Amino acid sequence: MNVGAKICGLSTPEAVLAALDGGAWHVGFLFFERSPRNVEPEAAARLAEPVRARGGAGVVAVTVDPDDALLDRLSATLRPDYIQLHGKETPARAREVAERTGAAVIKVLPVSEAADIDQARPYEPVVAHLMFEGRPPKDADRPGGVGARFDWSLLAGRRFARPWLLAGGLDPWNVGEAVRLSGAPLVDVSSGVERGPGLKDPALIKAFLDAVRRA
Repeated sequence: MNVGAKICGLSTPEAVLAALDGGAWHVGFLFFERSPRNVEPEAAARLAEPVRARGGAGVVAVTVDPDDALLDRLSATLRPDYIQLHGKETPARAREVAERTGAAVIKVLPVSEAADIDQARPYEPVVAHLMFEGRPPKDADRPGGVGARFDWSLLAGRRFARPWLLAGGLDPWNVGEAVRLSGAPLVDVSSGVERGPGLKDPALIKAFLDAVRRA
């Protein structure tokens, strides 16, 4: 099984190069002030330069209920291939985002039980990818990136009209099991390759991507 991996929440040139050298499918930059991984669009554009130069990997702008002003700023500076929607965006808003930016859309859906997975259906006609992530605790101050896990086997045998990613609580030591239990064709990691909040570790990025190749 050839599994693709997205390394998310990058904020340093060293982390970007580690992701590219390891063969990441996509790299993600996060635009949400409450996150320790938050970067400015102009900084993300500079970090993305080697991604553009090498080709192959896609550039993802990770947002939470973005307004049109942020979308326009991202389009003008970063020019992302994908906009990831991590908030309470409706299918109609997801369509608007795609039309406004010209970027493909990844919609994140929080999961704690099987019924949550069914919420993906209305988004399938309007997004490029779905992402299923563990639902954060009720007292969390952000909608993702907190390492929350769910029962990966809930996704086993499920079929969707769009390619999908598994996220939440993944790291170099469990991603193989996560892929085996869920059947995920794509995976996403952020906190699982950090040595501290927002501090990506190039060695952990390499270890994660090596583990994905073995999955």
